[in-house]
Amino acid sequence: MRIQLSQQLLDRQIVDRDGRLVGKVDDVEFAVDADGVPYVQTLLTGERALGQRVGGRLGRLLVSLADRFVDDPPVPPLRIPFSLVDRVDSAVRLTAATGDLPPAPMEEWLRRHLIERIPGAGRASG
Repeated sequence: MRIQLSQQLLDRQIVDRDGRLVGKVDDVEFAVDADGVPYVQTLLTGERALGQRVGGRLGRLLVSLADRFVDDPPVPPLRIPFSLVDRVDSAVRLTAATGDLPPAPMEEWLRRHLIERIPGAGRASG
């Protein structure tokens, strides 16, 4: 699959196989094959990936805010192997369900420290 990163991949919504939002493509990681040709190995999503891509004061602010919402900073980006990408159109569509991906650290912290403390949150259907 040949794509232009800045126009067709970065900042696109990532959607699981069931149509659930996973996040946005904040950055990518490359690898190099045996012939020396670079390819996209991993999609990165999360505040740290975005902050490092943006850089400067704003990028450092995003990273420091993200680190405040986890129990064990620094908060790593969510890493999605490019092999899980089914297709790229208006969104990056995965072959996996959200439950098959590792949980986003900041979302886990918010769920434990905020959402679960809301009365009735345990009865929510999902």
